[in-house]
Amino acid sequence: MPRVPVKLVSWDEIVEWSWGLAKKIMESGYKPDAIVAVARGGYVPARLLCDFLDINDLLSIQSQHWVEAAKAAERAILKYPYKVDMKGKRLLIVDDIVDTGETLLLARDYIKKAWEPDEVRIAVLQWISPVAKFKPDYYHIEVKDWTWFQYPWTRLEDTQQFIQRILREDERFKGKKEIARSDLENAFEEWYGIRPEELGWYWEEALRRVSGKTNVKIV
Repeated sequence: MPRVPVKLVSWDEIVEWSWGLAKKIMESGYKPDAIVAVARGGYVPARLLCDFLDINDLLSIQSQHWVEAAKAAERAILKYPYKVDMKGKRLLIVDDIVDTGETLLLARDYIKKAWEPDEVRIAVLQWISPVAKFKPDYYHIEVKDWTWFQYPWTRLEDTQQFIQRILREDERFKGKKEIARSDLENAFEEWYGIRPEELGWYWEEALRRVSGKTNVKIV
């Protein structure tokens, strides 16, 4: 088993999941006046839901808990808070996934207090039920075993951070200035359960960035 179980999510899956989520919202009878994307993971699903639910107004707020891919910070923080008059409005807060749920709860509570909408509901593509602190109003997939879902909009960023974590924490590579490419590729598969060739050009660009930032030569 990999140290960090990772699932590569495709663009086609994102569209399929977003449409499935939209249908659940429509079936519930809830008709939001505006959608609020939780940055950064909620941008794409929120825009798709605007299309599928025929909603024009899209806002965003940045609430974050992850300092790097598959590694959480001690607490969630709200960045760049601002106020919008939403009295009399129904809002739908959208994110990609609920893991602990701390970022979403922080965003929801702030929006309720500062924006004063009539109603706020939360919709996500995925809900990791064993670790989440709450159940969202709408979700497309319930995940019962913790997994890092690697979405297509963070593929390069995550791959780079995955490699850096290996170099930082794997005893085979600590302190080395030159590493065999094959050894790193094998370690990557051991750690994350993904073969580098599955990542295509993202792998090559991530290697280039890591080499530039760490001065580690990959040969």
